[in-house]
Amino acid sequence: MPGNTTLKPTTVTKPKVERPKLYKVLLVNDDYTPREFVTMVLKAVFRMSEEAGNRVMLTAHQMGLAVVVVCTRDIAETKAKEAIDLAKEAGFPLMFTTEPEE
Repeated sequence: MPGNTTLKPTTVTKPKVERPKLYKVLLVNDDYTPREFVTMVLKAVFRMSEEAGNRVMLTAHQMGLAVVVVCTRDIAETKAKEAIDLAKEAGFPLMFTTEPEE
């Protein structure tokens, strides 16, 4: 029969956009840096409230480690370095590390 055409659906393949891997910034507890200073750094560098900064500082104090923020690798590494530099300037061994989020 003329005019009887079957239309096949076309498959549109979208390129899969990889979301950037997220990284955790971790606060490492030490026995030298004053708690107030740690909270001040969390507020200054990570834009935390007094309450959030205190909570993160206490978690690190009790557990030895605390997640400060989860963000892209560039931001995580920049913030961690900024926080460490601030502590160094003040003469404290405060340490932040970054690692990929699972």
